[in-house]
Amino acid sequence: MGIQKRYLVYVGLFVLMFINYLDRVNLSVAAKAIAETYNLSPIDMGYIFSAFLWTYLICLIPMGLLADRFGGRAITYATLGLWSLAGIWTGTAASYGSLFASRLVLGIGESASYPAGGKIIREWAPGGERGIAAAFLNSGAHAGLCVGSVVVGALILQFGWRESFYVTGALGLTLALAWLVFYRRPEQASWLSRPERDMILGQRGEAAQRLNADMTQFDALKALLRSPSMLALALTQGCAGYTLYLFMTWLPSYLAATRGMDVLKTGLFSAIPYGAAAILGLAIGWFSDKLLKRSRGTNAERRKLIAALLLLSSVILATPFVESIWLIEGLISVSLACVATAMAMNIALTADLLTDGSCNGVATSLLIMGGNVFGTAAPIVTGYVVAATGGFAGAFLIAGVLLLGGALVILSGARNPIQLTGPAVAPSPNRTAQAV
Repeated sequence: MGIQKRYLVYVGLFVLMFINYLDRVNLSVAAKAIAETYNLSPIDMGYIFSAFLWTYLICLIPMGLLADRFGGRAITYATLGLWSLAGIWTGTAASYGSLFASRLVLGIGESASYPAGGKIIREWAPGGERGIAAAFLNSGAHAGLCVGSVVVGALILQFGWRESFYVTGALGLTLALAWLVFYRRPEQASWLSRPERDMILGQRGEAAQRLNADMTQFDALKALLRSPSMLALALTQGCAGYTLYLFMTWLPSYLAATRGMDVLKTGLFSAIPYGAAAILGLAIGWFSDKLLKRSRGTNAERRKLIAALLLLSSVILATPFVESIWLIEGLISVSLACVATAMAMNIALTADLLTDGSCNGVATSLLIMGGNVFGTAAPIVTGYVVAATGGFAGAFLIAGVLLLGGALVILSGARNPIQLTGPAVAPSPNRTAQAV
């Protein structure tokens, strides 16, 4: 077929999430300078850090509904522009209140990223290619975490903390313009060849792209909340998300407290696992699609792979018993790469199981909501555990138990199609509705 231009869309999703997480990590890197500028206490900074999550969690489901209503293109460029302007606002903030408000707006804008990304994957990825498409989406986030601290740190040292927000915000506005100009659904993309368009439309499950005429979006949301498979997917995402947030928030502190590293070394050793997650995530995403083809379209192989990744991620339990820093780095890299890829494959599995693709946006919102509800608890629980025990062994134990639980949930709970009320919609020919 020649060049497969749909991969340009997958790369666009990678860049989208890269800039998303670049904007998120900006505040963490600039935190010391911001606190000095405004004479803020650790408690004040804690509220600034958490403000983003308040609006992010509140807006996840509404953004999923909007993505289903207006499509991936409109929601992506509109919210990308919004969060980029919010980042620039952070740089211009002249008071604590203004700084706080800018983070609230950032959370609103960035809450659309995964729901819109899930919608775009359903619009563009053939059924047997959703694993690699979801891996591109999720790997961009980890690449942003890997590169972000280095890039933002260099910007702050060279120009100042305010200018770092101007630069990352400008990158987001540029990408928003690119999405507005170039992105279309396959049906309208003039730059897509006819053979590739026909292949995408024939294999993405086109018959399942329309919401039943007698249902509203809120009816569909209620049906999703009643689906055992949807709840199992969200619970599994939560079990995995707990470990991801544990790494995101406490890894530098763990390395500094237990291994005596300085700021420069903790930054470097924290970046390596995220780089591994980005690279291995793409490889495992490709492999999951190969497994799906081998199983002739059932989702059984995808479920088994997610469970295996969660089990492998539980090597984090061995971390407190290892002395070599490089072996610890290897264990953390394996654990983070596996848990991050499992979460990406969960996005693909959600699209596999959903019989009505017009609701993929809000279904992805519910999935990400599960991950973030558990994830938000991780830094708080870890703080209490470390304070009570003086070490991180208990924190890793909790994460390991949840990973094992997530493996059991995905194997036993996400077996059947996620069907909405109303007439049944025939599954696409490239997958079997009932898992084995």
